[in-house]
Amino acid sequence: MANLLYSSYFLFLFLFQLSDAQSFIGVNYGQVADNLPAPEATAKLLQSTSIEKVRLYGADPAMIKALANTDIGIMIGVANGDIPTMAADPGFAKSWIGANVLAFYPASKITTINVGNEILYSGDRNLITQLLPAMQNLQNALNSAAVGGKIKVSTVHGMSMLVSSEPPSSGRFDPAITDSLKDLLSFIDSTGAPFLINPYPFFAFQSDPRPETLAFCLFQPNGGRYDAGSKITYMNMFDAQLDAVRSALNAMGFKGVEIAVAETGWPYKGDSNEVGPSVDNAKAYVGNLVSHLRSMVGTPLMPGKSVDTYLFALYDEDLKPGPTSERSFGLYNTDLTMTYDAGLSKSSTHQSPTTPKTSPAMAPPASKKNSSLWCVPKAGVSDAQLQANLDYACALQGIDCSPIQPGGACFEPNTIASHATYAMNLVYQSSEKNSWNCDFSQTATLTSNNPSEPLISNFFLISHNYNPRVSNG
Repeated sequence: MANLLYSSYFLFLFLFQLSDAQSFIGVNYGQVADNLPAPEATAKLLQSTSIEKVRLYGADPAMIKALANTDIGIMIGVANGDIPTMAADPGFAKSWIGANVLAFYPASKITTINVGNEILYSGDRNLITQLLPAMQNLQNALNSAAVGGKIKVSTVHGMSMLVSSEPPSSGRFDPAITDSLKDLLSFIDSTGAPFLINPYPFFAFQSDPRPETLAFCLFQPNGGRYDAGSKITYMNMFDAQLDAVRSALNAMGFKGVEIAVAETGWPYKGDSNEVGPSVDNAKAYVGNLVSHLRSMVGTPLMPGKSVDTYLFALYDEDLKPGPTSERSFGLYNTDLTMTYDAGLSKSSTHQSPTTPKTSPAMAPPASKKNSSLWCVPKAGVSDAQLQANLDYACALQGIDCSPIQPGGACFEPNTIASHATYAMNLVYQSSEKNSWNCDFSQTATLTSNNPSEPLISNFFLISHNYNPRVSNG
């Protein structure tokens, strides 16, 4: 097994280095501002990151054109005000597709058209009844242009459309919108379009500003929240919110409809009376979310894959009304520098501290100080807690988890237990090697047994219900 992994390492490393970007990481590009960089500068900035998708709230031709030949996926938007005409006049829909899609496609990689914003829960009965006809006319126009199978039509929803979301297994949509929602879901189910949702753990924390809630929202070590309905312990709010939506979709009979996150983020600044905004919290949320997505572990109800996620937002929008936080979500400043480092830059995504390059072992070598000690999870720690530890560790500055990502030297065995062991020990070995550097909410311990040794490694994995017979080795 070791020889097979070792001989495969160079091929894996080569393939890994070809994929700096992640197709499931996107960003929102809002334009309620008067100080935005030129579209060409923004396109160049995006190419320097691991972001591969951009959501526009409209169909700005300058931005769409600037993204031509970059291979960056583009979601464009139909304004709420265009929905009535779009619904009533198929010719208008065809003209809109011609002007905003066909004029740029395929050089500009338009993948999705979002119609309106949170319409079903807007209370506007006219827009609610016109939404689906508008989407159908757009789809027919795409089909007529022979691009209907390549460009999807959907609409964005807010978490407020759920009347129940906690625990996640109880997730249900508001009965008041069930009829309209069912017809819409039938449409996107038939076309393969995603169900677009805006989960914001930031707002969940504002409604429950306890320290344990903050840790839960920021993907930091915490005690978790047990869902008695599914018997799952959730370790972060993002997964809990998405699985609440998944439960609601399943309850309506749409188990095959895929979920995508149209917006999620955390403000780095707010007014004095706002709870939660800060650079540290924003960096923790976005950085840990990106690490969570890169882990490809998914959510408990949608395991083994990462949900397409558009981060909010690329820049601040200085003309937005409301509290300061509304104008403080930008990942980058308008001078193209980072507001904070969330690990999105290609130059920082795969920075390498001292990590093993030629061994499939789970853990990096010990340092000179306490050189005979390694940090490993305690026996009996749940997979949910191990995943939380993994997300937390890989989001820390200077911690490089690329060896346990697909194609990495230590990706196999592909289990949460082995990946968490690697990451937790790397945190310890990169620190001052004090006992509290190997705590992880009391789920870790120091050992003199090197987890890289096959005998110890196999014993540890078996104690965490790992079956070596199902590995690829």
